[in-house]
Amino acid sequence: MQKLKERWGIHSTLQLVIIFTVFAVTGSSAVYVAKPLLQWIGLNPENFENSWWGPWVYWTLRILIIFPIYQILLVLFGWIFGQFKFFWNMEKKMLRRMGLGFLLSS
Repeated sequence: MQKLKERWGIHSTLQLVIIFTVFAVTGSSAVYVAKPLLQWIGLNPENFENSWWGPWVYWTLRILIIFPIYQILLVLFGWIFGQFKFFWNMEKKMLRRMGLGFLLSS
């Protein structure tokens, strides 16, 4: 755990526990929040049953739709749990690595 604290620039074990909690809550919440959206746009597994590649398409689309919801909720829950700075810096780093750093320019 010490290596992780050093890598993330964290000083206390409590802060590490809070960060892990935010990750857990965000993952569950992103799937829960995305469910009505996915149903509204008609992204149901039943719509992709007719071919062998159907499940691949369904899961790829599902992940692509849930991903931005997860990112927004991650920063939101980070703020609620008092770790906004940590998660905002993590978001900026991830967006730059994905080639989406232009979204951050002010």
